[in-house]
Parts: sequence; structure tokens; C-alpha cells
Amino acid sequence: MSAIIILLIISLFVAGGFLFAFIWSVKSGQFDDDYTPSVRILFDSKESSEEENN
Repeated sequence: MSAIIILLIISLFVAGGFLFAFIWSVKSGQFDDDYTPSVRILFDSKESSEEENN
């Protein structure tokens, strides 16, 4: 029974470490998209339906 408690405590510390690493990486900008804004102008945009009918 004591082994389960020890493993539970260790797993909570590991989970907390991963949560801390995730929050730190989000705040430091690791998940910012730097590529899409530079190529956004190249994407085709749909024309309005009025221009297609004329």
C-alpha cells in the first residue's frame, strides 16, 4: 500500500513538471506561428458573388 502512495506522489510531481514546462513554453512564445503571416498574401481569396455574375 505504501508503494502506491509513493508512486502517486512521484507521478503528481512529474505531471506538475510537465504542466510547468508547458506553461513556460507558451509564455515564452514557443507555439507562436511565425510562418503563416508571411505567406497569407499568397492564399487565394474568394471573390464576391456579384463579381462572378457580371
